[in-house]
Amino acid sequence: MKFSDVVIIGGGPAGMSAALAAAEAGVRVTMMDRFSEPGGQLVKQTHRFFGSEHERAGTRGIEIVEILRKQIEENPLIEVKKNTDVLGIYSDRVITFEEDHVYGRMTAGKIIIATGASEKMLQFENNDLPGVYGAGAVQTLMNVYGIQPGQRVLMIGAGNIGLIVSYQLLQAGAQVAAIVEAAPRIGGYKVHASKVRRFGVPIYTKTTIKAALGDHRVTGAVLADMDDKFQIIPGTEREIEVDTICIAVGLAPLSELLVHSGAEMHYVPQLGGFVPVRDEYLETTAPGVYVAGDVSCIEEATAAMLEGSIAGVSAAIASGMNRPELIAKREEFVEQLAILRSGAAGKKIRDGLKLIARREQN
Repeated sequence: MKFSDVVIIGGGPAGMSAALAAAEAGVRVTMMDRFSEPGGQLVKQTHRFFGSEHERAGTRGIEIVEILRKQIEENPLIEVKKNTDVLGIYSDRVITFEEDHVYGRMTAGKIIIATGASEKMLQFENNDLPGVYGAGAVQTLMNVYGIQPGQRVLMIGAGNIGLIVSYQLLQAGAQVAAIVEAAPRIGGYKVHASKVRRFGVPIYTKTTIKAALGDHRVTGAVLADMDDKFQIIPGTEREIEVDTICIAVGLAPLSELLVHSGAEMHYVPQLGGFVPVRDEYLETTAPGVYVAGDVSCIEEATAAMLEGSIAGVSAAIASGMNRPELIAKREEFVEQLAILRSGAAGKKIRDGLKLIARREQN
């Protein structure tokens, strides 16, 4: 059976960063991803990143993914398994997978799970009509395949994803009829909200969708106001004419493989759902199993890449590459991540992380 020092499951920003960090430390890496090319959400992100030079400020996600792919291709210690679905992880670190429809098994010294997240959906009448999309599907259609999903769009959710995708729809020539948000205030960054407002797009807070209208496809939607307990206020219903409804109400970690590995899990709303207990260097309670990216905490791609780097270096150090310069490099990544999560914007994440910090056994 084939063996790799470090196996990384997931080829998004966290997984790619983990692969590079581990390989640069000198260990053999196998990265598995279900798609035909690694990149994850970066392949859809046409906006420029914020932050400092360390965080690739001013660079678009679609440019970052090309940089990471090239670095991975040029590193002889990294093997990439594309079109590969991981089926299970067992206590002896045997990993089962299906690669191009062929069943396979391999073992690993250390495992990094970076499987990302899935979109949350809403329950409302006729939510299965053609024309109802998740925000990720809309981004894929537009930014990967160049297809405009509709002419007049209703966006549900005013977090960063909802605001960014609304702006991308406007850039593609679609009309965004409105953005609605159940919370009393906009959840995304003010800079994103300002960009769509300059196009004249209204943002309605304390508002939700009650129903989609149409027989064979979306022709409109029923909106309604919400009270402080997030209940619909009777009599506030009104119709809006749209041909597309885009749902951007958050993400949930894809944590099934973590459960299979035996890692201790907790439901932490601040982090997006069920996430693993882990230590400062992202090792879970399943020995030798590390975590990085949205599967551990729903956050921005920059944080996912830093977590991937921490997990990759940590797995290499635990594999015997405990050189002083690697330990120093890991501490640098940890410090950068702490700075990224500092301030008011990172308080929710910091509060959530306190709830699942790994307690070392005596």
